[in-house]
Amino acid sequence: MSPVLIVIAKAPVAGRVKTRLTPPCTPVQAALVAQAALEDTLEAALGALRPTRRVLVLDGTPGPWLPPGFDVIPQRGDGLADRLANAFADVGEAAFLVGMDTPQLTSRLLDEGLEAVTAGDSAFGAALDGGYWGIGLRTPDPAVFAGVPMSTARTGVVQRAKLTLLGLHPRVLRPLLDVDTIADARAVAEAAPATRFAAQLAALGLERVAA
Repeated sequence: MSPVLIVIAKAPVAGRVKTRLTPPCTPVQAALVAQAALEDTLEAALGALRPTRRVLVLDGTPGPWLPPGFDVIPQRGDGLADRLANAFADVGEAAFLVGMDTPQLTSRLLDEGLEAVTAGDSAFGAALDGGYWGIGLRTPDPAVFAGVPMSTARTGVVQRAKLTLLGLHPRVLRPLLDVDTIADARAVAEAAPATRFAAQLAALGLERVAA
């Protein structure tokens, strides 16, 4: 049986998402950019062929941006490590998890992550800023996330080492750039011009200006 595909996300509410984009964005603009990134991620998830089901683990309330086809469960836990561990525990079966910070993500890459969990015991997709964009586990285990520092330049290195320490053999997926800063946003929009994310950045006049 194929794994579950999990998207962990915050509802795109002004002042609560993409705060590192302000400035140059206003909080409302940052929320619009975040919503576009989330919509792109959910669309990629719907296009993936392998998941048995799709689950949105959400901090906040679903809005009109949420398409049919997702079970929705609330995030729980005091920090990101707890929330990741609890997302896997609440789903309760083999799963591949991604966030909402990589709108350039494709359905094919999600299927690669899901296939890695099916064929092995885990999967890992590093982010170019030192974090990671995706992680998959055949068996939920809170020990995977215990003690891993989140949102640092060493998060990905420590997380991958923790998987190995626990006897897992993660298949490494290609790295992606997380959108944290406006420079990140422009680079991702330039690399994935057909996304809602790129269109939203352009509509706000925030796209990269050619020299």
